[in-house]
Amino acid sequence: MSLTEQFLNFALLGAEWVLWLLVFLSIFSVGVMIERFLFFRARRVDAAALAADIKQALADGDLGGLTDTWGESPSMPAQVALRGLSERARGADAVSEAMNSQKTRSRREHERYLIVLGTLGNNAPFIGLFGTVLGIIQAFRDLSMNTQGGAETVMSGISEALVATAVGLLVAIPAVVAFNYFNRRVRDASSATDDIAHSILSELHGRAHGDDAGDRGGKGGR
Repeated sequence: MSLTEQFLNFALLGAEWVLWLLVFLSIFSVGVMIERFLFFRARRVDAAALAADIKQALADGDLGGLTDTWGESPSMPAQVALRGLSERARGADAVSEAMNSQKTRSRREHERYLIVLGTLGNNAPFIGLFGTVLGIIQAFRDLSMNTQGGAETVMSGISEALVATAVGLLVAIPAVVAFNYFNRRVRDASSATDDIAHSILSELHGRAHGDDAGDRGGKGGR
């Protein structure tokens, strides 16, 4: 059997198995969407309130209340801020490195499974098109085996084959929408985290310069 005949036999399996594959991918995609929606909903945070609490805690010199209020929050800004402030005694550079490290870990968690949605959004239409091509090949094969059927045989087969393309688009469009939405949520969380981190570093640098100026003033007075 030639290679062409082997591929033809494969093509004659038709588009039904492609449709089942698309159905499975659709269910998987919806599962990812639900999981990511619950993930992001649990990590909503009032960034303004967090920033105000951090500023107050630094002014009071007591981080205990801040930890009590925000320690259980799984949001990226809160986790990054608390991780950085835990290194406050080691200086602003240590705080900055700690926050960068925590942000990297948190961002990786926020972006988990998004590649699935991106991949489905880009490739599901091609899978559907592949099924359509297989269906068209089968339709023409059926016509060759039943020449009495005429155009009706071909058109019926082609209309069934086009279902695969439609299903591919049906899988891809929600995946693309969800991928863009969740990517936006990641960017928003990262932006809020950067604002909080810069605010913390600004406060720490300002207090460090203030302490240095106070020390110089005290030495000058003596």
